[in-house]
Amino acid sequence: MLKAINHTTSFFNKRIKEKPRVGIILGTGLGDFSNNISDQVKIPYTKIPNFPRTTVKGHEGQMIFGKIHQKNVMAMQGRFHYYEGNSMEKIIFPIRIMKFLGVETLIITNASGGMNPAFNVGDVMIIKDHIHLMPNPLIGIHEPVFGERFPDMSEPYDKELIEKAERIVVDENIPLREGIYIGVTGPTLETPAEYEYFKRIGADAVGMSTTPEVIAARQMKVKCFGISVITDLGVPGKIEKVTHEDVQNAANKAEPVLTRILTKLIKEID
Repeated sequence: MLKAINHTTSFFNKRIKEKPRVGIILGTGLGDFSNNISDQVKIPYTKIPNFPRTTVKGHEGQMIFGKIHQKNVMAMQGRFHYYEGNSMEKIIFPIRIMKFLGVETLIITNASGGMNPAFNVGDVMIIKDHIHLMPNPLIGIHEPVFGERFPDMSEPYDKELIEKAERIVVDENIPLREGIYIGVTGPTLETPAEYEYFKRIGADAVGMSTTPEVIAARQMKVKCFGISVITDLGVPGKIEKVTHEDVQNAANKAEPVLTRILTKLIKEID
């Protein structure tokens, strides 16, 4: 894996002028956030050596380099999921690349099902902690260059970034939603009993991504900020039949709110 990471890092270094300091992962239906990036350099995943392919609607499949508020950023317009048949090593491969390119802060977004009765479809939830119910992405041969064998996870999401986002949400008159995200394999959406189980063990929202990337980022001492768009509800009495298209549409509608929060947050990153 290390040989492939060095190869791909070298590929990017030959094509970008400035090292990115902020990495962004855009989840289902949230790809239009990339329109806020200036001085763009776009590279399709199909052109990137050693990169997996994204197979999910709503994931464009390209890496974008540029600036937001004069901060150098790189954004994944589409991510890789375990349910697509990817190994955990492949899922976290882009996170390793980000770190090797110079990224110090990772902003990660997703579409998720809300289980907190206070949530509504279209809300955005600041992730304060998570529960990881997929295989751990650090299982396997340990490479010291990535960090510790047993990385501390007492602060998976950076408290300072959360506090900044809380202030932005209040200033923008956006309903403040916060909670715990649970990452599961998918690709099936949840049964009512599964929603109830996840809620009972402490989760407020459920999705099929994010937690592997955050674990890899924290091993490498990259600060993380996570935010979920609530695209459907797993609340008793509010559970309805949902399609992937419904999830995409709900995420698309919430994208302007997400953009307001994230662009201001990036502006405040030191």
